[in-house]
Amino acid sequence: MSAQSRSLLKSVPSHGDASEELALLLQAVKQVRANPGLSPRTAKLIAGGTPKMAQKLVEEAAEVAIEAVRGDRATTINEAADLLYNLTVLLSELDIDPSDVWAEMARRRERLGMAEKLPKVGKPE
Repeated sequence: MSAQSRSLLKSVPSHGDASEELALLLQAVKQVRANPGLSPRTAKLIAGGTPKMAQKLVEEAAEVAIEAVRGDRATTINEAADLLYNLTVLLSELDIDPSDVWAEMARRRERLGMAEKLPKVGKPE
């Protein structure tokens, strides 16, 4: 990636509304942990523990990919929302706040010019 491309990507503002939505979702999940009756589906997922949460996350990721390949925009959006929901439930199980993820993305953006996947150790960027 060119220096100019890195500079342009670093100047793109972050979307506070996306971060805020995930923070609100995390708070809702925490409320369900304290009072399972608020959302029986979420309570059931939490009761299933990390293995069930991880399984649901993988299922939703596959559904996003399938709908994207089909070119179904509306269904891809719905499945992406399900994916983010399941990711948030799993992160909450591990006591990981979405702000920790945003901080890692910012670190990558500073290093690479965008929040892409980091290169494997020993392989050139």
